[in-house]
Amino acid sequence: MKKNKLICGDNLAILATIPSEFVDLIYIDPPFFSNRNYEIIWGDEAEIRSFEDRWEGGINVYIDWMKQRIIELHRILKPSGTFYIHCDWHAGHYLKVMCDEVFGYTQFKNEIVWCYRGGGVPKKDFAKKHDTIFRYVKSDNYIFNIDEVRIPYSEDVLGSLPSRYDKSYRDNKTYEGYRPNPKGKHPEDWWLIQPLMPSDKKERLGYPTQKPEALLTRIITASSNKGDLILDAFCGCGTALAVAQKWNRRWIGVDISPSAISLIKIRLGRIGVAEKAIDIIGMPQKPEDLLRFKPFEFQYWVINELHGSPSPRRTGDMGIDGFSFLNHYPIQVKQSESVGRNVVDNFETALRRYYAGHKGEMNGYIIAFSFGKGAREEVATAKKEGFRIELITVKDILDKRVNIRQSATPLFHEE
Repeated sequence: MKKNKLICGDNLAILATIPSEFVDLIYIDPPFFSNRNYEIIWGDEAEIRSFEDRWEGGINVYIDWMKQRIIELHRILKPSGTFYIHCDWHAGHYLKVMCDEVFGYTQFKNEIVWCYRGGGVPKKDFAKKHDTIFRYVKSDNYIFNIDEVRIPYSEDVLGSLPSRYDKSYRDNKTYEGYRPNPKGKHPEDWWLIQPLMPSDKKERLGYPTQKPEALLTRIITASSNKGDLILDAFCGCGTALAVAQKWNRRWIGVDISPSAISLIKIRLGRIGVAEKAIDIIGMPQKPEDLLRFKPFEFQYWVINELHGSPSPRRTGDMGIDGFSFLNHYPIQVKQSESVGRNVVDNFETALRRYYAGHKGEMNGYIIAFSFGKGAREEVATAKKEGFRIELITVKDILDKRVNIRQSATPLFHEE
């Protein structure tokens, strides 16, 4: 595999194309069977959309859906590889039983408890402040780099108990004969790593289930070596991919959401990864591909392709969905064919409000699949009143894109 791959699509179908025993490390953070609807605000409150974590039919449907994918993940994992699955109390015990069946009970290595503090607490219950990460291997010949993940002996993990290697303990010879490793302490299977806080502007992207890079750094450095291939089949906002990139690993990221793929491209660009250095597969190549998008997925894709910034407000936005990059001109997005005069009329009203008190031209863009004769005539008429509205089709955007196209070669092959 010459390039890292970022793939948009159903991970079950994509996993089926990957050769057996191809990947060195797999980490997945799948939907948690939480029966919640998340309102996602993408980067700098750029977009709000619905992220569904709902499973009609109950837990058995969810586990069957996951099992199909775990079977494929087991197949593509190398004999020396490790598999991590991130979950919580909603379905963790069901997933453990299912993974025991697929990997084998004896291949289970750790139930890692990721502990964290912060947020609200219930009045009549203990606060739920941990996730669970199950760790499996495929054989006894697995990678585990303990020296890469040692922690300081002085670290007060519980907030009350000192390390057994503390100086006070050594002085009274309680642990005579033990010698601390100069590289640090062997970590336990419970990790106190803080989640991302709203104030963490450097790393936080606004994705509600985003995990901190410190968590993925421990997983990736412990269970892989430089040059190894990392796979995240539910890559979301790309934390595993960003960490793999920083630690000189190769990677494959898969997500069904085009918005997630777009966000990951931006995130990787911030750490110096050029888009041309990645195989980006499954993103829309023709207008028909965009018809299946949910409205806010479509809106975000359009504005991102124009290098604009989406409106931070989902409602009450005066008909303005985003703004152009340099001049901050309003953008309206319509997932429609043959957009007519009425849309242009309404956009003129939005522009008047936006440019209230402004002297000079009122600029804006409308993007749709196609425009009718009435829309073009209204744009020409509005120009005489100081409006400069540009009508842009989805095909216009696609034709100007410089994106990696599908090639005739297989997606995955050994060099």
